[in-house]
Amino acid sequence: MAITPAAYRTAAEAERGFDGLRAGADGLVARITHVRDGIGWIWVVPGSRGLPEVRSSRAYERYATCQNAFRRFVVLLAKHPALELPDPAGPLRVAETSRASGASRSPKPLRAPDAAR
Repeated sequence: MAITPAAYRTAAEAERGFDGLRAGADGLVARITHVRDGIGWIWVVPGSRGLPEVRSSRAYERYATCQNAFRRFVVLLAKHPALELPDPAGPLRVAETSRASGASRSPKPLRAPDAAR
């Protein structure tokens, strides 16, 4: 449903990042952006330095479909229970080197729906 550009060394690190997203689910703001190479739209939640913290895992053909996908992501994120994981030593995944970016078409950022609060 979504991916993050960050790489985590352990599953516990990834879970802490996911917990941070869950804790702030009702305040998440997405920027809807046209993909640079191809056709479609993605949603991006900017982090503290303006770099993507999490984004849609795919491009959507229609702008409105992309908005709805972000709203569904926030609702599902808020419903997901917290998990307690042990701290395994293995790497989770490799960092992504490519970023999809472009100019935002929406003048206002998309906010989380009230149902997720």
